[in-house]
Amino acid sequence: MSGIFFVFLHIILCVKTKYMVNQQNFALIGAAGYIAPRHIKAIADTGNNLMVAYDKFDSVGRLDSSFPDCSFFTENEQFDRFCSKQMRTDNPLNWLSVCTPNYTHDAFIRYGLRLGLNVICEKPLVLNPYNIDNLVELEHETGHEAYTILQLRLHEAIANLKRKVEQGPKDKIYDVDLTYITSRGKWYYSSWKGDVHKSGGVATNIGVHFYDMLQWIFGPVQKNIVHVMSFDRVAGYLELKQARVRYFLSINSECLPPNAVQGEKRTYRTLNIDGEEFEFSAGFTELHTESYKRILAGQGFRISEARPCIEIVSQIRHAEPIGLVGDYHPLAKLPLAKHPFGWDERR
Repeated sequence: MSGIFFVFLHIILCVKTKYMVNQQNFALIGAAGYIAPRHIKAIADTGNNLMVAYDKFDSVGRLDSSFPDCSFFTENEQFDRFCSKQMRTDNPLNWLSVCTPNYTHDAFIRYGLRLGLNVICEKPLVLNPYNIDNLVELEHETGHEAYTILQLRLHEAIANLKRKVEQGPKDKIYDVDLTYITSRGKWYYSSWKGDVHKSGGVATNIGVHFYDMLQWIFGPVQKNIVHVMSFDRVAGYLELKQARVRYFLSINSECLPPNAVQGEKRTYRTLNIDGEEFEFSAGFTELHTESYKRILAGQGFRISEARPCIEIVSQIRHAEPIGLVGDYHPLAKLPLAKHPFGWDERR
């Protein structure tokens, strides 16, 4: 009987040791932000350890649900001191997750790579294409890797659509209408998200993953035209290798169509392909966890793969709107709103 007990105990210890060896230590910057809970959940769901987190704001009780022993700092210097010391121990950090405002992504990715960590950064990866070139060079210098979250590529319905297009006629051009309205209150315009220099504007902040999805499915951009661009919306036309895309993105609830308002919905998302609605509203809850699984398995999206969508939103941001000319989205005709605080949206 005692022999069986020791065999059983040996198996338990081997399994525990294997788990501990495979477990990765994470640091997270931006723990109080909107997207951070999805990263925290992904770290927990993949069996890893969030060792330390940093944010200027201290409303991070969310850490208790998965990582109550996680060290937390509100000062960058203290966070850096902790990380630097930990890297000199026999239990170092392995990964840095970046969930901070868009304009800080480049600097924090650099910080993680130079510290000796691999990095996972929330979208948009950076605001400008040239930032990607510099980060790729730093990857080579440090020998570490940076990944980005492009979760729509992992959505089952979207992956199926890509396969359908790939298996269809190579010369077919699809007509696509993208409409995405996600209502935001006045707080939005007082935050960094309302500053185009920090968020990249509406196209970057709420649309970058849609642009990535479209070019991933239908091929590279041939033409990029902006019809309307304001602090609360952007409408334009993308000509891709296999699609003509009219899009309208907005954070203004006044742009919601009547059927959405009647249903008391604050968000409206639709993708129409050749006159048929493409449904992909469900299936989003586990996409960050799936992203982490693939990254940890060496199959994640490297930062260079974000280049096409970053180029698209950068071109949109610097474009001169041509007005209601040519093939534009029907909602582009909606009357423009006044900024709630009278600010210049391009300040």
